[in-house]
Amino acid sequence: MGKPLGNADIFSATEMMKKSKRIFCVGSVLWDVIGHTETVLGLGYDTEGRIFRRAGGVAFNIAKKLAEFGERPIMLTILGNDAAGKALCDVCYALGFDTRFIHLSEHLPTDQYMAIEDKNGLVAAIADTHLLECEGDQILQTLLDPKHDLLHTPQEVLLILDGNFTQAQLANISSCGALKEVTLFVAPASPGKVDRLKCFFKRPKTVLFCNLSEAETLAARPLSDAECAVEILLELGFDRVIVTNGANMACDGARNTIALRQTPTPVKLRGVTGAGDVFMASYIHHDMNGATRQTALAAAIEAAGNYVSGQIET
Repeated sequence: MGKPLGNADIFSATEMMKKSKRIFCVGSVLWDVIGHTETVLGLGYDTEGRIFRRAGGVAFNIAKKLAEFGERPIMLTILGNDAAGKALCDVCYALGFDTRFIHLSEHLPTDQYMAIEDKNGLVAAIADTHLLECEGDQILQTLLDPKHDLLHTPQEVLLILDGNFTQAQLANISSCGALKEVTLFVAPASPGKVDRLKCFFKRPKTVLFCNLSEAETLAARPLSDAECAVEILLELGFDRVIVTNGANMACDGARNTIALRQTPTPVKLRGVTGAGDVFMASYIHHDMNGATRQTALAAAIEAAGNYVSGQIET
């Protein structure tokens, strides 16, 4: 199906032992093509703006932010054995990811994502993750392969998973006995794919990050705010849930604990694609390094606010 990508700077076992946790980022790595305008768009509008391409994908964005915090995430993804895929490999390596287990497909081109943003945020987007969906089974095989021995470690294993896989692939991950002691941090890829995550409803050690729209899809009903969404999703079986709602209140809830609520400071939007990934990565980093839930939530909100209000990356 594909072949492992070599890494000249292999992260040695001794170096891995220096870290208290082994972090896997599992899912989409692709090219984002984003059109942004400062006007408000309607259906069929044609206006001036900027169009740019950058490395993206949920798993990539989270890994990038974690690397900025000094972590060395292990990337598990499928890329095409084409110019676009090889360029993404180079980007991942340059950012400090462990790229040894990226697979290059000989059958399909590298995935990509296209979005249109206006001054109010995302207008529309299309994610072409055909490669990941067709060959994503390889990722679980790699994770479980005894010759790699990725899960047998004295370190705590954290697996950050995005919802760009097929429903069947996600179900295999959720029910995998070898992963039952692994904490899964799960992110929907979009409201249109969030139904795929219902297989995690009753899985212990699962933490869900989503926005209010995605929570409503999972709950199959309208929800008044993030706190209501957290309450319902915990009832559906998640151990821990963090729900955002743009500039409105975000909420962090867990079983048998009091829900935490914080409201972001208003900022001017300069770009929104990837903001949820930045939020999630920031939260996970602070949480796994001993921060309180209140501190982790505040740090994540601040990081996402800085991201959406900053200059758009090119």
